[in-house]
Amino acid sequence: MNEEANDPHAHRAGAAPAALETTVNVLMDGVCADLKRLAAIPSIAFPGFSPEPVLQTRDLLVALLRDAGVADIGELNLPDTAPVITASLPPPTPDAPTVLLYGHYDVQPPGDERLWDSPPFEPTDVDGGIRARGIADDKANLMVHIATLRAYGGRPPVGIKIVFEGQEEYGSAFEGYPPTEPDLFACDAMIIADTGNIRPGTPTLTTALRGAAEVFVEVRTLNAAVHSGEYGGAAPDALLVLLKALATLHDLHGDVAVADLRREPWHGTDLTDDDFRELAGIPHGTPLLGSGDLGERLWSGPAITVIGLDAPPVDRAASAVVPFARAKLNLRVHPRQDPQEAQTALVRHLQRLRPFGIPLTVTPGEVGPGYEAATDGPAYRAARTALRRAWGTEPVHAATGGSIPLVNGLAKAVPDAEILLFGAEDNLCGLHGPNERVLLSELRGALLAEAAFLAEYAATYRAGDAP
Repeated sequence: MNEEANDPHAHRAGAAPAALETTVNVLMDGVCADLKRLAAIPSIAFPGFSPEPVLQTRDLLVALLRDAGVADIGELNLPDTAPVITASLPPPTPDAPTVLLYGHYDVQPPGDERLWDSPPFEPTDVDGGIRARGIADDKANLMVHIATLRAYGGRPPVGIKIVFEGQEEYGSAFEGYPPTEPDLFACDAMIIADTGNIRPGTPTLTTALRGAAEVFVEVRTLNAAVHSGEYGGAAPDALLVLLKALATLHDLHGDVAVADLRREPWHGTDLTDDDFRELAGIPHGTPLLGSGDLGERLWSGPAITVIGLDAPPVDRAASAVVPFARAKLNLRVHPRQDPQEAQTALVRHLQRLRPFGIPLTVTPGEVGPGYEAATDGPAYRAARTALRRAWGTEPVHAATGGSIPLVNGLAKAVPDAEILLFGAEDNLCGLHGPNERVLLSELRGALLAEAAFLAEYAATYRAGDAP
């Protein structure tokens, strides 16, 4: 039996606005309890980890959806991919819109557990929140979706489609699947709940994602290492050659110096230098790289990071000229730049170099497109109203340098749907790092915002504001 559907606190479309706040407040204890149940399961979908916790999490989510009033629940099983939970509720009236709710139930590995203040899969109450691996990214957002359905007693004012992915963190065949079955994902708007607020208490719509590309560059100069005392000074050092090449990627300010990489002013909400230092853990006195606004450096311009280097480690270094060196570069690009085009520009830049007269071997790797949302439709208008109501302050637009590959697949599958990215995370939540946590204030705000959005969107859609 669906208890929420008979809950006297469940909100009904058209009820007074204060009733929704009351409903959310009543639901919070149960939401937190179920969130802890989810976060206690180590649902890591990486190779080398047991698949059983992933399947256990799937089963719990299916049970929670059923309890929230969802009867039509299915599953996608793609090759080498954790199950994708699908579900739906029909629109209450023929003229009501349909909203797709997305989240993922897999989590990152915990990393070095010695860096955690409590075991990563033992959800622990902390000041104002709950700490556990995956509790912010992305299990809190799954509970926001489920609790939104509870808030309406299983009968929301819009049609609902649900997509809960089980292998987002590692990647899977699902990323490119939506365009092959567009009817499964057909909707008027989507809430991609895998983001959150730029800072706690600041309601944030993420409207752009940078694209990404990988490039490998390597140098081989000798058949083998040779004595640096006898041969150093004339024998070509592969590591010196590589370092000289890498130094050309940025100018003296730290701005990317590769031609044909798109950079434009950022017109959304920006971070302050102090915000960024706190988020990134940069000590005061250490200068930031680049020039211009932080939004331009982080979101609407390129970034090149050396994320890996093959060279002799210092603690085992011999007095020898290095014969081989290799680096892996991560390139982040403007949301509207073709990542293949950007990758080609970086490869071309490196291939033209001849440090000390020595050519480089440059190999392109994987690419992932960025995304930029249109923000002038009825769903965005409704979302801004809902976020303002939930947090009591004007929402802001921000972006992220990270990518969510499925967003592009969904955009191709349903090109006319508005895509909204918001949720219960915040930039200080520690996702992917030790001591990840979610704040109860952010969890409540995201729940109230999503529930209010469904009501506002249904009302404005029926009012004729839909495209």
